[in-house]
Amino acid sequence: MIAVEETTEEIINEMPTYNHSYICLEIIIQILALQKFRPLPELTLNIGKGITPDISVYPIELAPQPNFFSDIIRYDKMPHLAIEVVSPSQNIQDLLEKAQMLIEAGAKTVWTVEPFSHSIWVTNEEGTKLFHNTTIESEGITVDFQKIFGSDISLSA
Repeated sequence: MIAVEETTEEIINEMPTYNHSYICLEIIIQILALQKFRPLPELTLNIGKGITPDISVYPIELAPQPNFFSDIIRYDKMPHLAIEVVSPSQNIQDLLEKAQMLIEAGAKTVWTVEPFSHSIWVTNEEGTKLFHNTTIESEGITVDFQKIFGSDISLSA
């Protein structure tokens, strides 16, 4: 019985958290407001055995309408922007390596968002840059992270 409880706890710790879901939603809302892009959550891309960013963003004209009679298991077209939001159980180094894999596969830019410190790593062919709680623009896609995190960083509850 203890092994089952430990296994269940390990599975729960790996699941996206409330903050993770909230941040993804707020990013998607801001991208949809631009009316030029389609942000697709949890789309598995055809890289290796499959890589699934939290959000893959495509210009509307490059994101096909779904065919509910024939699904796409691994999408071949790389996103203009892939977004990863760090959950407490994830390692930032692993996600930055994933960002580099996405760039090498053809994604133009990857944002890695770390909620605790309000940090955003922007990775593209030129390398990786770190930003804190600011507006980020890549590939014509703009997200104001101050609207998501607030204007100041406070560690008090």
